[in-house]
Amino acid sequence: MPMKRNRTQLPRRRRGFTLIEILVVVIIIATLAAAVVLSLSGKPDEARVARAKADIGTIETALETFRLDMRRFPEEEEGLEALVKAPDSEDADRWKGPYLKRLEKDPWDRAYVYIYPGEYNEQGYDLLSLGADGKSGGEGVDADITNWSEEE
Repeated sequence: MPMKRNRTQLPRRRRGFTLIEILVVVIIIATLAAAVVLSLSGKPDEARVARAKADIGTIETALETFRLDMRRFPEEEEGLEALVKAPDSEDADRWKGPYLKRLEKDPWDRAYVYIYPGEYNEQGYDLLSLGADGKSGGEGVDADITNWSEEE
């Protein structure tokens, strides 16, 4: 006769989602929703700007996770590539990535710019897209999309 197990004897194999994983999913959903809404409303330029802002938020989350594991941000020479491929450094054994599945280009098909240490975020990094014109500065859709506030 088989023995019955009570609830306390069942192994616990449930794995919950981490806060970072939930945040990444929410950011992705918000990005897709913004892009769809703006594309359907006939405003593709605004959709591109919204996507770039969301992408920067996603990359920031990945950079913070990298920093927690590695106890540092990627060096400028390593760049954002360190989020998808283990860096070739003496602390590579701490790397628990990939932190992003792949590096996306900005909505205008250019790489996001990563500067470490940052000029605007002196204790961290600067992250930006150069906007529609691909040049520093600009207004409207040509304006840079950054991870810092211009008012500072």
